[in-house]
Amino acid sequence: MMRRYGRELSVAASIALLALVLAILAPGYFSGENLADMFLANMPVLLIALGMNMVILTGQIDISPGSLFAVCGIVAGVLSKFGLPVPLAALFAILFGAALGAVNGALTAWARIPSIVVTLAAMVALRDGLRWATQGAWVSDLPPGFQWLGLSQAIYPFLMATTAIFFTAAIAWFLRTRAGGRAIFATGSNPEAARLAGIDTSLVTFSVFAATGALTGLAAVLNSVRFNQIPGNAGLGLEMKVIAAVVVGGTAITGGSGSIAGTVLGVILLGAIGPALTFLGVSAWWERALQGAIILAAIVVEVIRERAEKRGAARV
Repeated sequence: MMRRYGRELSVAASIALLALVLAILAPGYFSGENLADMFLANMPVLLIALGMNMVILTGQIDISPGSLFAVCGIVAGVLSKFGLPVPLAALFAILFGAALGAVNGALTAWARIPSIVVTLAAMVALRDGLRWATQGAWVSDLPPGFQWLGLSQAIYPFLMATTAIFFTAAIAWFLRTRAGGRAIFATGSNPEAARLAGIDTSLVTFSVFAATGALTGLAAVLNSVRFNQIPGNAGLGLEMKVIAAVVVGGTAITGGSGSIAGTVLGVILLGAIGPALTFLGVSAWWERALQGAIILAAIVVEVIRERAEKRGAARV
């Protein structure tokens, strides 16, 4: 068990250690208000990380979710202002996210353009295009039923929790038990062997990018309805946090191995760090530096592990 779930257990231990330090040095961190704010802020991160986990499992990368997140939130708000019912505006924003993710997937899968190049271009184009379209203005004067999706502020967190639990469980079940989930792992482990086994690896790659786009659109909608205005600069740095959560949770950056449980723990750890720095009196600017360091450390650990496994296999 230690060998199979070693990364997940180490992340869980890190969370427990951080909680212990905060309980001693900054007990106010565990106030109900702070925990609720952290929960609402990190549920969108979790939804996107579920998709990113599948992308990385296939051996690809997507660095456009931050920009896509901002675009989908603006789309939902603008359509609602134009009189479209909020559920339809939300659905359109999700489909728009899926369509943009599908474009990334098609260019990666069939045009054979490296995913880092495709999604970097998408990140810049979407962010600059949104800046040009909105001229930096926020979407305001939203209809009354937009905020909290027409629910009360007290009930809305339960909807967020239910949505997050549903998608987490559904994707974990899919990856563990369905042929499509096994195809994702196979594509990331050995694409050539997967093709020889009859798996359409291009379709798999396309599908995970489209799914990640849809989840990003959903996350953007659920985040946007928390406020009475929607900023055009939402999601800045979001891709770093999502990738860091997936990688630190044990998903191999080269693809082929990882777990949803590890991703969930990674989101919890990364989501706890920023507020922890504030409560401990450390500048919040260090959060991005820590995220980068965590990604680097996780990759180094993965490389060392792979080399150790190869040496062990060579001895046998």
